[in-house]
Amino acid sequence: MRTLVAVDHQPVAVESVLARNTAKRAVWVAPVLMIVFGLISGWLGVWSSALGSAVVVVNFLLAGAILSISAKVSLSVYHAAALFGFFLRLALIVFSMLLIASVVDIDRPAFGITAVVAYLVLLSWEAVAVSKGRERNLDWTA
Repeated sequence: MRTLVAVDHQPVAVESVLARNTAKRAVWVAPVLMIVFGLISGWLGVWSSALGSAVVVVNFLLAGAILSISAKVSLSVYHAAALFGFFLRLALIVFSMLLIASVVDIDRPAFGITAVVAYLVLLSWEAVAVSKGRERNLDWTA
């Protein structure tokens, strides 16, 4: 199956590695968004922004897990997981955001804007890193 070899020469799924790398970058993105919304809305903005960032990170990790598991089954299952998994994760994001907004006192604009901005920034950052070969911990030729 499609795997790559990391520095320690253990086969790992590409999707899982990319998802973990993207999630690691949230350490830089989330605090910036939290500071911005903290200045706008106070502690409620910080809390809401942190929750929005967490929802995005969980989404990326879930995507990596779904795709790496389905890749082990077959290419058809992988394609189905990519297509239907996207819609499933989109529905889970909406459901989780509605659930969080109804249970916890949050600043809804900070929560929603953070989720959208964090998702786009993290996705773009990972795409640029991969396209420029900055993922040096991976051997893509294996």
